[in-house]
Amino acid sequence: MNIAIVGISGAVGQELLKILEQRNFPFDDLKLFGSERSVGKEYNCKGKPYKVQLLKHGDDFKGINFAFVSAGSDVSKEFADDITRFGCIMIDNSSAFRMDENVPLVVPEVNALDAKFCPRRIVANPNCTTIQMVVALKAIDDISHIKRIYVSTYQAASGAGAAAMDELREQCWDYILGEEVIVKKFPHQLAFNMIPQVDVFTDNGYTKEEMKMYHETRKIMHSDLAVSATCVRVPSFRAHSESIWVETEKPISVDEARKAFAKASGVELIDDVEHSQYPMPLPATGKDAVFVGRIRKDLANPNGLAFWCVADQIRKGAALNAIQIAEYPLKVPTSRIFLGRIICTSIFKRRPCRCPLAIRP
Repeated sequence: MNIAIVGISGAVGQELLKILEQRNFPFDDLKLFGSERSVGKEYNCKGKPYKVQLLKHGDDFKGINFAFVSAGSDVSKEFADDITRFGCIMIDNSSAFRMDENVPLVVPEVNALDAKFCPRRIVANPNCTTIQMVVALKAIDDISHIKRIYVSTYQAASGAGAAAMDELREQCWDYILGEEVIVKKFPHQLAFNMIPQVDVFTDNGYTKEEMKMYHETRKIMHSDLAVSATCVRVPSFRAHSESIWVETEKPISVDEARKAFAKASGVELIDDVEHSQYPMPLPATGKDAVFVGRIRKDLANPNGLAFWCVADQIRKGAALNAIQIAEYPLKVPTSRIFLGRIICTSIFKRRPCRCPLAIRP
């Protein structure tokens, strides 16, 4: 099997490379694509060096099975046909195709089977804030249908890219030293501050980030649930936090919720308030799980439940989720439908494949 990473020099591209090695993702060849600034650079994966090639129109993706694309919406839209033309499956981290009705929006712990319908050979990775929320919500929705969600997010600087992290570091030093604080990446100074704006505002007063959470959650969960979000940028470097309130059709006790979270796929429960144990961004950094804690009944609504949720948005919120989508064929029996065609698991085990419609390595 052959794979590719588009946007290798970015934070998500670098994390993809790490996770491929950490999870021992099976591949025979790896192609790295980037801009002119990155061409010729070498990156190692599984002890082997790979050089960055220039992303250009043509047939460079012929023979590639999966392409992990993390170079922004404009690049995804421009090169989607080149990437998918010869049968490659494009797993896209941008917002370009998330709401396209012919593109599945997938979080494997929640709706892995949606990837079976993939006529454009594109699978979209949801927004980072949506991913961690729906992984946690699935545990509750399996007990009783969720009718309504209120969520406030507390998003790390790295969600705006490496340059944003650098700016936060510089702002901290400048502020401490009493020097002028330079603001470039954010609307206001982020150091020792919070900014109740992530992305631009829309006509209804919500930001694009907040509306992503509304639309994406409904699509992923196949639900008419109502979602109201407030997204806040905070001066932490990595891992997003979310304060989530849900209203369910039937009351759910705290004990029921804890048991559901404890056994939920992709969730790690940290909920021991007597010993001040609950999820936080710092210990969540670099981890794969979605961490849940501070579980409590709502005092104003008998069907309400509140909890706190933290995850590394570069890993589970982007790179890890993309790789888990590609790993799905490893977990299903031979000759199961996947991504709009038959894919035989023998390609991952390097056995001869006899499925006439299978994706060939």
